[in-house]
Amino acid sequence: MKRQPFFQLTQSAVEQLAANFDTPLLVLSLDQIERNYRFLKTNLPRVKFYYAMKANPDMRILEKMAEMGASFDVASDGEIKTLAGLGIDGERMIYANPIKTTAGLKACAYAGVNKMTFDNIAEVEKMAKACPGATVLLRFRIDNSSAHVDLNKKFGAARQDAVGLLKAAKDAGLDAAGICFHVGSQVMFADPYLQALDISREIFEEAKAAGLNLRILDIGGGFPIPELKVNFNLQEILGQVNARLEEDFANVEIWAEPGRFICGTAMNLITSVIGVNERNGQTWYFLDDGLYGTFSGVIFDQWDYKLISFKEGDEEIEATFAGPSCDSLDIMFRGRMTVPLEVGDLLLVPACGAYSSASATVFNGFRKTQIVVWEDVKAEFGLKDALATAV
Repeated sequence: MKRQPFFQLTQSAVEQLAANFDTPLLVLSLDQIERNYRFLKTNLPRVKFYYAMKANPDMRILEKMAEMGASFDVASDGEIKTLAGLGIDGERMIYANPIKTTAGLKACAYAGVNKMTFDNIAEVEKMAKACPGATVLLRFRIDNSSAHVDLNKKFGAARQDAVGLLKAAKDAGLDAAGICFHVGSQVMFADPYLQALDISREIFEEAKAAGLNLRILDIGGGFPIPELKVNFNLQEILGQVNARLEEDFANVEIWAEPGRFICGTAMNLITSVIGVNERNGQTWYFLDDGLYGTFSGVIFDQWDYKLISFKEGDEEIEATFAGPSCDSLDIMFRGRMTVPLEVGDLLLVPACGAYSSASATVFNGFRKTQIVVWEDVKAEFGLKDALATAV
């Protein structure tokens, strides 16, 4: 198996970047964005990829994805307008929010977005009125309790309602072109995809019997990235999915909407210890980034970030790590084992590109963490390549 490389800064790079830019600092590798995209293209060669920009809407990522020919999964008028402002044609977007706002539908008409998803009859009426003749995909619900984030709790039509809703869309003058699903986030084995593809095959056959000619299947996202205490073989997962697509959907156009996999491993955080305290017999470390900033993914994405200290020592202590705001909610980790730290020590947080800076705020007057591009700063400061190998 060829392992997928991912971006991780060295100690010397962390120290030099912190000295030149201060902390907290996010470092983005556009080369890693490209590696991740090319990996998916190689292992799922028939798939048309729509980057789920909600995972990380940094302009430089969007520009890189556009340059490589990718399309985009959008969920709001703001995302549509952002891409339109970059000169990206509406034909390269799918409005993949099953529940659409009036502003979102107006933005579709303005930008020429004519592909969208739905999962209920009320959406059929809204789409037909705002975007007559739009190409629509019915999103059906699947059960996958093993997903890191189960997106089917909020979206997806019941399996038995799928064909009826597609017929309603066609009767309303829409182009009922296919179906879509999302197995959930960070899925580390192929079975949920294969089960969803089994159901998709059944819906395709039932739709044909009902006089519908479905031609598009959107398999969503959920492709995993390395995380703490988890092992998986992504190449094997994609190989099984690709084989099933070839077997059951040889003449069908296949789409996917990866987000985390594209950007998750492409960003590192450098953060500093700004305070040390003893509370109820436990050591507390206060960092200059927290839950209201890059670590927002602890709450909104249920993600357990790796903290790398470059300090040596055999002794480990159990500590609490908190952010810089005055809110007592701003605590990222409790009972985390670490070598003893001091004010001014640097910590590296790899694989923090997805659902982190995207959901950061300026609460309490703290600015959002600055983002620099690795390929720019490494040349400017003469830094060596930083690259590790994925799990």
